[in-house]
Formats: sequence, C-alpha cells, structure tokens
Amino acid sequence: MAITRDVYFHKEEQWDWRDSQINELLEDKIKPQLQDESIDDSLIKSTRSLEDIYQRSSVAVCKPEDYEEAQQNPEWQKAMQEEISMIEKNCTWELVDKPSNKNIIYVKWVFRTKLNANSTINKHKVGLVVKGYTQIYGIDYSDTFSLVEKMDTSRLLFVIAAHKNRKVYQLDVKSAFLNGILQEEIYVEQSTEFVIQRKEDKVYLLKKALYGLKQALRAWFGKIDDYLTSSGFQKSLSEATLNVKKINNDVLIISLYIDDLLVTGSNIQQVGEFKQKMMQVFEMTNLGLMRFFLEMEIVQSKEEIFIC
Repeated sequence: MAITRDVYFHKEEQWDWRDSQINELLEDKIKPQLQDESIDDSLIKSTRSLEDIYQRSSVAVCKPEDYEEAQQNPEWQKAMQEEISMIEKNCTWELVDKPSNKNIIYVKWVFRTKLNANSTINKHKVGLVVKGYTQIYGIDYSDTFSLVEKMDTSRLLFVIAAHKNRKVYQLDVKSAFLNGILQEEIYVEQSTEFVIQRKEDKVYLLKKALYGLKQALRAWFGKIDDYLTSSGFQKSLSEATLNVKKINNDVLIISLYIDDLLVTGSNIQQVGEFKQKMMQVFEMTNLGLMRFFLEMEIVQSKEEIFIC
C-alpha cells in the first residue's frame, strides 16, 4: 500500500503556528485520516533520525559544497594542497602579469568522495577546474574533437588475447588531462584560496591543460599519440586509437581509451619493458607517474571468455 499527498510550496510564505485557525485546519485534515482503519498507522507515525539513516545507508556520503565548508575539514585541506602541488610539479602554469587585452578564465574547486567496494571512504578527491563555458571560440580554443576507442575494438582485443593465450594489462594515467600541451594562449585567475602574497594582481599563463578546458581531451590525446608514434608504433587504418608495433617476429598492441590503455603482446618481456618506459618517460617530464590499477588475465573456456 502506498500513501500519496499533493503538496504545494509557497517559498516566500511561512507558517504562523500561533494562529488558531491553522491549528484547527490541520486537525480537521489529519485526524480523519489517522482514524481511518485501512491506513497503517505505523507508516505515518514512525520516524528515524538523520544519524540513524546515515549509519544504515551505504551511499550517503557528505562532501563540501564550497571552499568555505571544505577548509573546516583537515582531510579536504590536505587534498587541495596536494592538487596545487601536483599542478606546480607538472609545470602546468606560469605566473605572469595580467594582460589587458586577453580573456581571463575563472576557476573553481570540485570535491568528490571516492568509495571502496564496501562503501568505506577511499579518498577525498579534489580538482581545480577551469570554467570552460567562459572560453571564447577562436581565441581560447578552436578544435575540441578527440578520437575515442570503439567498444568493438576492446572486445576484439580480448578475443585475440584469449585465442593466443596472452595477458592484457590495463594502465591508467594519473592526472592525464594535466599532461596535454596547449597550443593556445590561455590565462586563468589565481584561486582565491591560494593567492600568492604581494602578487595578487598576477594571473597564470597555462602551458598545459587543466580540467574543464574545452580542448583538454584533445591536448592529452595529442601528447600520448605523439609519444606512441615516436616510440615506433603505427596506427591502425580503421581505428586511430589502436597502435601496433612489430619487433622481429613479436607484436605489441596498445589500445587507447581517453586516459586508459590496454596493453597486450606476444612477448611478455616486451610488454614489461613498455610499461617501465612509460613510467620513466612520464616521470622524467614531470607528467606524473603511471599507475597500474588492474591486471587482467583472459581465461578461455569452451563457450565463453571470462575476464578475471
């Protein structure tokens, strides 16, 4: 059984609980319904505190709405400081004098709580995001299109690996969009919470992309595509995100989906060397470490393919 009510909200008005007419109206409306034997009285009267709801819920995770709220929590403060440190370590921007004839783009903080499989908190994730909707076409950006791998390509890669009895490794680039080299001249304001003292009038000239930029994905794809090409990989004619490298009689296959890479090959030693080179090259150029969050083995049965 379900109980429904039609409710109208008058946002600019409020109840005067001292008004006797209101109390009489409420009694006239509610009492007959409560006396109705067909209605389960427990459904109306039973209530739970918010504390009880949060303890029983596995999805109710609180996060700050703005910086003022986040600064009251040491965990969020630490996460914001780590984000600024990562940006500076990555040589993402340069503090310069504010130009008079350039569009200055504003930034904001975005907060997200990452959970484990058992709904416990894994990480307080913070990002400094550019308000890309303020960018001007033809000045702050031109093309934003970037190639994305087709799902059929991934499925085919798994089938080939299963048939050849090969391992498939999934690689994830940490802070991938911060690695893209920008071609445009883009200026962003200093975050009001991390303004450099005695340099309040200066702005940042972006050398690499930040999250929120319209061309961030395209800049990242250009960076990783240039690296794979310079490493001897050749693009597939039908799938530009699929790269193949032949070494003697062995083959190494890389499939790119945004900031994730699927790696497989006929020689397990060559696959390991490729992963090590990726870590070394990206670390040496201050682009952040590549972390491997999942290794997938393809196990083939008679009728199905299972991904472990």
